[in-house]
Amino acid sequence: MPLRVIFMGTPDFSVPTLRAVAEAGHEIAAVYTQPPRAAGRRGLGLTPSPVQREAERLALEVRTPASLKSEAEQQAFAALQADVAVVVAYGLLLPKAVLDAPRLGCLNGHASLLPRWRGAAPIQRAIMAGDTETGMMVMKMEEGLDTGPVAMVEKVAIAPDMTAGELHDRLMVQGASLMVQALAQLGINCLTFTQQAMAGVTYARKIDKSETRVDWTRPSGEVHNHIRGLSPFPGAWCEVDIGGRMERLKLLRSTLSDGVGESGGILDDRLTIACGTGAVRLVEVQRAGGKPAAAQEFLRGAKIEKGTKLT
Repeated sequence: MPLRVIFMGTPDFSVPTLRAVAEAGHEIAAVYTQPPRAAGRRGLGLTPSPVQREAERLALEVRTPASLKSEAEQQAFAALQADVAVVVAYGLLLPKAVLDAPRLGCLNGHASLLPRWRGAAPIQRAIMAGDTETGMMVMKMEEGLDTGPVAMVEKVAIAPDMTAGELHDRLMVQGASLMVQALAQLGINCLTFTQQAMAGVTYARKIDKSETRVDWTRPSGEVHNHIRGLSPFPGAWCEVDIGGRMERLKLLRSTLSDGVGESGGILDDRLTIACGTGAVRLVEVQRAGGKPAAAQEFLRGAKIEKGTKLT
């Protein structure tokens, strides 16, 4: 049966779920998303979130509170008299009064196999750690960080060269389908929940810019996972001398390769780079202010020779 839903989400990752819930025939009482942010390098003008743009396209009411901590905001939320809130990458803390307001609680779409990778950056952290499997989960929200019982799970294999961007795009579609299935079961009182395991808890802390620079002294597998786990955003990077000037080079794709040499040294004309042990071959890179380019295209323009060192 159709449910009265409050949807809460902000980035592109949330949009397919919003669209799928609407297309499934549920009544969306309101859409909560983070406030519009300053756009561009100069911060001129305010840009609405991807969820706000989609909600407006669907002619849904949009609310953009900076916080849900005030009594007034909590009362406004409760006044919607929703059956359930659907939360996908909203980005704001939900106080207990908000969690308790919907008749059937709050369901969260989370991109990991909980209890592994609770927190803000589960997709990136899974790849950076070298995980070979992840997935989407629908869980019931509690006050703790991603601690609630799980209702539905769908696993996804992480291919050896898959980037965070590719995994993101696959999981956001998968998550939309899984949430619609969960709501269908909830609507007929058939959705069951299982408590998370006590063992195996890890936390996916937010990616900090200070950890994005590549450390070529690390083993090739770790370097490769670092590059693909941060691609396309915020992007792993290094510096290289191009024509006598040090330039920042963003590394978007790589693959494991054979080779031995000084860490960071270019081993051949295919942009194979020596690591602490083993080597990686850079497949796609981006110069500062430029567009993503295949390694061979980049080398034609940069003319970097074998033996040059990346730092």
